[in-house]
Amino acid sequence: MPMIIAFVSQKGGVGKSTLARTLGAVVAHGGLSVLIADLDPKQSTSLQWIKKREPDDDIEIDVRSYEELEDALADGEEFEVVILDLPGGVSRRTLDVAKASHLLVLPTGPSVDDLHPTVLLHHELTTAGISNERIACAICRTLSKDEEADARDYLVEAGCFVLPGALPEKVAYRTALNQGRAMTETASSDLNERADALIESILNRIASQFENATQTQSRNHKGSAA
Repeated sequence: MPMIIAFVSQKGGVGKSTLARTLGAVVAHGGLSVLIADLDPKQSTSLQWIKKREPDDDIEIDVRSYEELEDALADGEEFEVVILDLPGGVSRRTLDVAKASHLLVLPTGPSVDDLHPTVLLHHELTTAGISNERIACAICRTLSKDEEADARDYLVEAGCFVLPGALPEKVAYRTALNQGRAMTETASSDLNERADALIESILNRIASQFENATQTQSRNHKGSAA
């Protein structure tokens, strides 16, 4: 049973695909098999990104483009980690993804134009029955510590769980992504550490949710057997 992490947002340009790719790279560096399922076949930005990685790279990140969630989940059975990278916007498929995932990461920029839609999406998911423990907001594209703090306060006051750490808006991050690398693979050790800290907080969150889901599945199986 793979760990399934989905990156969803009400709008594009808030760091969704960026985080998905970086998580994939970190997981692969850790020795786990990983599939990044690009569920935006019209743009397939993650698929284009992986093609830019160095051919002699010492880690393997499998990136595939899908139109249907079911196909991505079926292929994902052969991997230890599945990362679902959805297009911006909310649809019926968003709820299907939420139900299939152990953790939903909602990336957001620090402006109210980004934060407000994120809160609306969070509330839509919880109203649909997705537990708050399976949803985590990630703050991206900040320009200062104060901006990060204000964004965090906004989300917390709205009842959202916010991952520790945040990603600043930096040219080095864009340069790395343009070259098929992750935000933990820039030329700056400081920026790499900041990105790694946020990814580590995602991994810590998913580990606890995956453990809970596995225990629940085990109890249900024993109950059925009895």
